[in-house]
Amino acid sequence: MNTVFKPMYEWETINWARVQRYVFKLQKRIYQASERGDVKAVRKLQRLLTNSWYAKVLALRKVTQDNKGKNTPGIDGIKRLRNPQKIRLAKELHFNDKSDPTKRVWIPKPGKEEKRPLGIPTMTDRAKQALMKLALEPEWEAKFEPNSYGFRPGRSGHDAIAAIYNGIVQKPKYVLDADIEKCFDQINHQKLLEKLNTSPTFRRQIKAWLKAGVMKGDKLFPTPEETPQGGVISPLLANIALHGMENALEGKFKRRVGKTKQKRDISFVRYADDFVIMDEDLDVILEAKSVIEEWLKEMGLTLTESKTRITHTFEKYEGKVGFDFLGFNIRQYPVSNKQSGSIGGTELKRGHKTLIKPSKEAIQRHLDKIDDLLRRNHHSSQEQVINALNPVIRGWAAYYSTVASANTFNKIDSIIFSKLRGWANSRSGRGQNKTETVSKYWGVNRGLGWIFITPDNKYVLEKHSNMKIRRHIKVKDTKSPFNGDLVYWGQRLSQHPMLRNMASKLLKKQEGKCNHCNLRFMSNSLLEIHHIDRNRANNKINNLELLHTHCHDIRHANKEVL
Repeated sequence: MNTVFKPMYEWETINWARVQRYVFKLQKRIYQASERGDVKAVRKLQRLLTNSWYAKVLALRKVTQDNKGKNTPGIDGIKRLRNPQKIRLAKELHFNDKSDPTKRVWIPKPGKEEKRPLGIPTMTDRAKQALMKLALEPEWEAKFEPNSYGFRPGRSGHDAIAAIYNGIVQKPKYVLDADIEKCFDQINHQKLLEKLNTSPTFRRQIKAWLKAGVMKGDKLFPTPEETPQGGVISPLLANIALHGMENALEGKFKRRVGKTKQKRDISFVRYADDFVIMDEDLDVILEAKSVIEEWLKEMGLTLTESKTRITHTFEKYEGKVGFDFLGFNIRQYPVSNKQSGSIGGTELKRGHKTLIKPSKEAIQRHLDKIDDLLRRNHHSSQEQVINALNPVIRGWAAYYSTVASANTFNKIDSIIFSKLRGWANSRSGRGQNKTETVSKYWGVNRGLGWIFITPDNKYVLEKHSNMKIRRHIKVKDTKSPFNGDLVYWGQRLSQHPMLRNMASKLLKKQEGKCNHCNLRFMSNSLLEIHHIDRNRANNKINNLELLHTHCHDIRHANKEVL
């Protein structure tokens, strides 16, 4: 009699709540051991984590379901894995000192003609990197410097901007706005491996990834100094390579006050490979530049002279004032003898006002994208145009909703109105006058005001000016998602500027938990709004629930109607 073999585990029956709890509990212990400097405990817990079945399936879920680039194949050509294939790969997942070459893909840099190289690993290497990251990240989160914000859980560009604001709001300062030349392409592998100071198994596997090479067409090119962008673990390795810059500055700039040593009031903020140094003394900035250049040389890196400059936040220095960082323009403006702020109820007279706005380049890129969408939707219906523009408008406005963007939002809305008038006029027949065109596409003659809305009033174009301006509160220096303070991180997640208004309401309604797995959303969770009755036009809050992306996939796969 023939028997059908059934595997011990099936993807559909995995208890993901138990998986996440187990993995997070170990990560928390790794973080705590690293924080107290217990290297032996860190290595033991990391070995326990990477050998566990739960960590392996969680790593696979991250690269096959949660990763935004999950459908980009490596040299193996694999885009997706079926559930039985995921189980098979999870059983075979282990570190073996081997790695396949990455596939070279070029993507355009925002607003620039030049392109950035990505190295796309195979599906097996992605899963191995995700597994390695589960173990390494909590160890290094306990070590990373407080003013490093790029590609770290619970931290964002908004925290970096808030840190810059805090650093200059009291006094105008000189700023070293620096750029590291080809940072990912020139990191010294040996120095990086020495800094990692990890177990021999981890070290050999990471070295294999670094030395794997890249495939350009059918040719293999070596990577003697490159940390390939595009891998799951690449951002973590880059942060480890750049760790120590802030400590180098703090160790250099100390001054004696009385009988105790105190740190000089020098400010440092880094987001990935972009960083700024701020101080009111120009000589300190010049010396800081030398310190950083010497420090970078140890990692095989240099500053890009053409993109590294010194400026001042309030006064003109070498013909310029202020600087751009992460798409924001940061500078200070003179004010008269009026009171320009308050701290703790005490009014201050500073003679200057710190304003952060969207940069001119960021505004132009946004308008160019609007132009491109209107051009591509020249023959589309008004409903299709609105559905194409709304996510772009909503995302851009949300990103800049934490700074002084009100005037910018109004100006952009006015420009888009003109663009839409041109789109509408080009679609109108020769016999149709301007009044008829306006009545067809805008709600002004329906008593709704100058809003771009379909005749049935179902689809409305969002306005930038409708986005509320709300100051972002910087993450606390010593806080990490691995410290187990779920209440703190839940509150931050609900206030995140990129979280849609409805998602924020659902987050509060569901008390910070996913309606499918009942686990708390973490700072790096990918969220989806699910329509319970499957009618995407029914956006009443009682018909919506907030889910993890992978839980949302399960809802649709099972075709459940709750």
